[in-house]
Amino acid sequence: MTVSLAYEDRGAGSGVPLLLVHGHPFDRTMWTPQIEAFAAERRVVAPDLRGYGASPVVPGITPLSAFAADLEALLDRLEVESVVLAGLSMGGQIVMECHDRLGDRVRGLVLADTFAEPETDEGRRVRNDMADRLLREGMRGYADEVLHKMVAPYADPAVQAHVHRMMTAAPPEGAAAALRGRAERPDYRPVLARVTVPALVVVGEDDEFTPVPVAESLHALLPDSALHVVKGAAHLPNLERPREFNAALAAFLARIDA
Repeated sequence: MTVSLAYEDRGAGSGVPLLLVHGHPFDRTMWTPQIEAFAAERRVVAPDLRGYGASPVVPGITPLSAFAADLEALLDRLEVESVVLAGLSMGGQIVMECHDRLGDRVRGLVLADTFAEPETDEGRRVRNDMADRLLREGMRGYADEVLHKMVAPYADPAVQAHVHRMMTAAPPEGAAAALRGRAERPDYRPVLARVTVPALVVVGEDDEFTPVPVAESLHALLPDSALHVVKGAAHLPNLERPREFNAALAAFLARIDA
């Protein structure tokens, strides 16, 4: 059963529409610099995934396929016929899940600070343990611990505050359900190997969650891709270095539009 998502739908113009898919445990405000930069030339849709932001919370387990079904239903409702899919971290894996589901509607993929491999046994245990902890303790302790892995310690204090605020505001039930679903995700490497549209892989140079070699492996898997490493950024280069991130995205979108 799909969920009716909260979303931002901004802009118009001749450019191919852009769907921005946030990571865990964030919300659509993660993409504010990109919404503001690109809505002048194209339609930009940025939803809150189920369990996050202002969207409904569905406890239990949320597989990545459920997130993808929600996004397909949203695009149908908004009558978006073709789209560039952009996702960061978990959002990137949801974009991979969307690729086959949306077929010819997809005109390009942007995969930021993400990876395609399935979960290991140890990773599955860690994610499920973390889900239990979030339900037991709430989000604040986790947010305090991972803030400087999400954004670099040297990031702008306002950016750090925004990221911490998103994490502490995330509903624990939604975040836990996503963690449990992500622990069961499939191997997306075969999906990437058959992607025929252009792709952009972006990663923060100091990302500890998905280091640069992980991005290089994604780049190597994709038949037609560009790789951009953002210096002076960790796991959220779109917020930490928005000007550089937006420049790379703008060049990629110009190619899609052409």
